[in-house]
Amino acid sequence: MRTIGVLDGGNAYHARTFQTPKYGAYIAQRIPLRMLQSLEQLEKLDVLIVPSQLHLGEMERCAPLIHAFSERGKIVVVLGPQPLEWIPNQRWEYRPTNFWWWLEEGADSGLRFPSEQTHSFYDYFDLAMCTWHQHGVYHPVEGTKTLVETEDGAAVLYIDQVSTKGTWVVTTLDPDYHFGSYFMPATEHFLDQLFPWLALAPME
Repeated sequence: MRTIGVLDGGNAYHARTFQTPKYGAYIAQRIPLRMLQSLEQLEKLDVLIVPSQLHLGEMERCAPLIHAFSERGKIVVVLGPQPLEWIPNQRWEYRPTNFWWWLEEGADSGLRFPSEQTHSFYDYFDLAMCTWHQHGVYHPVEGTKTLVETEDGAAVLYIDQVSTKGTWVVTTLDPDYHFGSYFMPATEHFLDQLFPWLALAPME
């Protein structure tokens, strides 16, 4: 079982999400973002979760440490839209968020699973668990694997094992914010699967 750590932004929604017992049981270490000063603080971890809506200045400061962690062959999980260009080969495209798509006639979130579904991700998740609203997309580099995409093929969740010696799980989805803010039921189902997947499943 992999050892999981979380960067803690000190916000109420982070506290609620990562201290909820069923998720906290998987978390070996919660590291306040402002207290991350050295790579040695991460040395016992196999997985580092970077939540959404962290302080941008602190993220810019900590990005080299997160990259160095990845270069040790570790797993970095990035949640939510990331306005700073700090993810390896980050190719982010902002798209307007439609918070009310589900009220439209013939409602369609625009999210899809790719036709090839051979990754362990699909043993844990179905599309409904990944569906609330979107904050934009990524256009990953060649060699990465998109696991959740839009109708036009842009990535909402992808795995990158080519840009560094480690694995990056990158998504524009922000389940930590919504679960921690007590709304969007699908985000709880997503988190219910995220932690066992990260702890137990092969990432290849």
